[in-house]
Amino acid sequence: MVVCGDNALAQRLTHELASVYGQDVTVVLPSLTSGHGPRFGRLVRDPRLSVRAVEAPEPDETALRAAGIETATALALTSGDDQFNIHVALRARRINPEVRLVIRLFNRALGRHVEALLDRAVRIRNPSLASSQVDVSTTVLSDADTAAPSLVAAAVVGNEKIIHADGMLLRAKQRTVATAGRRDPLATLALLPDSAEQSDERAMGSMIDGPLILPDESTVAAAAPKRGAVVLEAVSHRPQTLAPSARLPRLPLRLFLSRRLGVAFASVGTAVVLLAAVNWYVSRRSSPLHAAYTTLLDVFAINDPAEGQPAVVQILQLLCALAGMLLLPLLLAAVLEVYGNFRASSGLAGPPRNMSGHVVLLGLGKVGTRVLSRLLELDIPVVCVERDPEARGVALARAHHVPTVIGDVSEPGVMEQSRLERARALMALTSDDATNLEAVLNARHIRPEVRVVMRLFDDDFAATVYGTLRDAYPAAQTRSRSVSALAAPAFGGAMMGREVLGAIPVGRRVLIFSSVEVAGNPLLEGRTVAEACLPGVWRVLALDTARMREQRPDLMAILSGGSGTLSWRPDPGYVLKPGDRAVVAATRRGLGELMHAVPREESELAG
Repeated sequence: MVVCGDNALAQRLTHELASVYGQDVTVVLPSLTSGHGPRFGRLVRDPRLSVRAVEAPEPDETALRAAGIETATALALTSGDDQFNIHVALRARRINPEVRLVIRLFNRALGRHVEALLDRAVRIRNPSLASSQVDVSTTVLSDADTAAPSLVAAAVVGNEKIIHADGMLLRAKQRTVATAGRRDPLATLALLPDSAEQSDERAMGSMIDGPLILPDESTVAAAAPKRGAVVLEAVSHRPQTLAPSARLPRLPLRLFLSRRLGVAFASVGTAVVLLAAVNWYVSRRSSPLHAAYTTLLDVFAINDPAEGQPAVVQILQLLCALAGMLLLPLLLAAVLEVYGNFRASSGLAGPPRNMSGHVVLLGLGKVGTRVLSRLLELDIPVVCVERDPEARGVALARAHHVPTVIGDVSEPGVMEQSRLERARALMALTSDDATNLEAVLNARHIRPEVRVVMRLFDDDFAATVYGTLRDAYPAAQTRSRSVSALAAPAFGGAMMGREVLGAIPVGRRVLIFSSVEVAGNPLLEGRTVAEACLPGVWRVLALDTARMREQRPDLMAILSGGSGTLSWRPDPGYVLKPGDRAVVAATRRGLGELMHAVPREESELAG
């Protein structure tokens, strides 16, 4: 295995491949003494891991050959530069046409085109390869896309962990053993050590008596009814949104009239209507329409003077002229307001004064942009805070008229401008741990009970910060998440040629949901579903038992309710056959054991 990159994702991915899957890993990075180099150095020096490093300014052909790309099974490109990763991928494919490529790309459309291009090259070179083997030859992933659902779920619904599988939505929810049984969950993922009355994060974040991962049915049945449990539930299918052309146009009235200006227009209009009614009452011979017409002529001062008319008619004409004098500045104010609003619509407007129940999103980089997109899809009000007016996500915020505050959170008053005192949650998602921590502490000072989701890289630092904030603010909810830690299992599974559906954190551990072929795996093939489950390590959640020619290569499409034959809660006595595919929930090490169970000669052929 070869990993190219000097960043958090590359470091975690290297550790994942070496420690969980037991692979020989070669890292290509600029230096072992700068950037993340010292972290890689600890992995290289660890006698329990098989990791070596190749130092090169960039992964050119010489560096790739030194890393052993000619005989490598897989290559991961983790740089944050999309063009750079594509260049290295094409170079590696020329050297070794059979190498499995896992490419980190932020641009979704470009990623689909690159994946199709590289898969086409493999298919042309090896026309006898099965479609499933071609599908895993090139995988394009985005760490931001992988982590965004979990980050949004932590901010919006607190203790829920979400997996998006195309159209199907699965969530991990904390319940008691008694209430979980009444809701008929898909599986029990963990039993919590504390009682249900205690804080969710205190139970799920315990570092000493952690949760019991993937218990068997007898253990769940023997648990106390009030004991907390983390269960997997099917929520719903994601709603189909109308195409832009099918949506009914809506008139943006706020662009024309503010609330105060609307009240003023309504007041003057009411006065004109009353004057027209009085005019009709006085001049009994005219119709109501004629009375309204003459009243408007008087309002706009284009009617003849009421000389020789009764006194009441003259007074009405003067009152109409006064109403017209009041109407002219209102019309001018409306024109100026529309002009100003149209100019502001193309820029970045701040949050309105009465805004409440929103999410404050700090940081509009790659991760922040994906999270903002997810919040907009869920129709959740959001206020963005960004220091750089040219950041990647500013264009998205401007296009959707999202209130945005441009400023540094360390400056006084910036957090207050986001209306944090009335927000439902704060998401601190910059790439700087210190900035995120400073924003969270500032938010706790402004509103101690606000829910907080904080992006932190270092696990030890995250655990220390979480424990301190929990003790200082026991009534508040604090979540600490690492984007690289959430994304590393998906990248690792792709490098091993396995389809990773997602990952759900339970405490400080991560459960990985993956598709595993039964054929040739001694831990699965020929065993019943009950025998194939190992409590605390892995568990079979669903099966696709269609014949090989009927199986759909994209398991995500099956999960979305397509024409596949995926069945949840399979019969414990069903014997797993070579043509079956299993959806398993496993710990990192458990998934590695499932991988190692495949005979070596078959694994080499698959590579």
